[in-house]
Amino acid sequence: MTERNPILITGAGGQVGGVSRVMVDMLLEQGHPVRAFVRRDDERAQSLREAGAEVFVGDLLNIADVTAALKGVRRIYFSMSLSPYYTDAVSLMAAAARAQGDIEVFVNMSEFEQSYMTLEKMTAPDEERRSWLGGLVTDWSPQQRAHWVAEQVLDWSGIPTVNVRATLFVENPILTWMPLGSLSNGELRLPFGDQRLAPIAAHDLAEVCVKMLVDPAPHISKSYALTGPELKDMYGFAEDYAAALGRPVTYIPEEMGAWNEAFTDETYLQEALGDPAAARHVAAHVRTLTRLIAGGRYDVVTGQLETLLGRPPRTMRWALQNNTRLRELAVAPSH
Repeated sequence: MTERNPILITGAGGQVGGVSRVMVDMLLEQGHPVRAFVRRDDERAQSLREAGAEVFVGDLLNIADVTAALKGVRRIYFSMSLSPYYTDAVSLMAAAARAQGDIEVFVNMSEFEQSYMTLEKMTAPDEERRSWLGGLVTDWSPQQRAHWVAEQVLDWSGIPTVNVRATLFVENPILTWMPLGSLSNGELRLPFGDQRLAPIAAHDLAEVCVKMLVDPAPHISKSYALTGPELKDMYGFAEDYAAALGRPVTYIPEEMGAWNEAFTDETYLQEALGDPAAARHVAAHVRTLTRLIAGGRYDVVTGQLETLLGRPPRTMRWALQNNTRLRELAVAPSH
């Protein structure tokens, strides 16, 4: 790859501190040209320009836009927020990349569930599937199914692909803005009981994906199941929230049904997202995700992240201390 071939990063207009935006900054710092794909030409797009990125404004669901964005590109990082049209977007990008014919790597931000969403498990008898999912749901969320289909599409396409199957991000709304109200009162209220998980820092994911884009050969056709370094329950993580906020925090397990009713109300989500289909999609995914966590499906540390990074991964505490929302709460007076 020459310096004239920009690296395409989708999802670049997301929140500051998100994986795509951190990747843009890392690549630019290393001297690599970046084409940042954004949906809107707003202040975030301008910030990317000021950082040194070439900004492409387009729609991931428009094949003409996607094809134009790929011109001159050899390496792609694909990420998209929760969407009922996620599979469509991946398929369009794969079709455009295959038609172009000279793609060196397609780094696909997938989900941790894909490491155990095997065809065998997904087609097992209903009772076995219920047991596998913690006895709480009979199927995967629409977003989880979309990621499964997306991985199949990329495999069929023949494009050199790397699947990054990341567990729950520390920066996920479930761990950041959803608990903000209770955290302001010194309480961490989540519906996970005493189950353990190992959240991963967005900064580490960004660094790993940059490594794959800069030197893709060792990673082609591989899928990585990535977790954070610490497997703890929320009683243990409450100490990390306390350190980030500079005040005591107590974990109080919430009842699953009540928590989901409060935070996955489709009327509220529709107002926030402006799309009834998107609201239903996000609500279904969050409900399934929280149930899987509470059912122990994320009780694992793989160790692959440290191998890829070549250093110990960032801790939950580090990520919380560097989270914008929590920093703002830390300086606010406690209730």
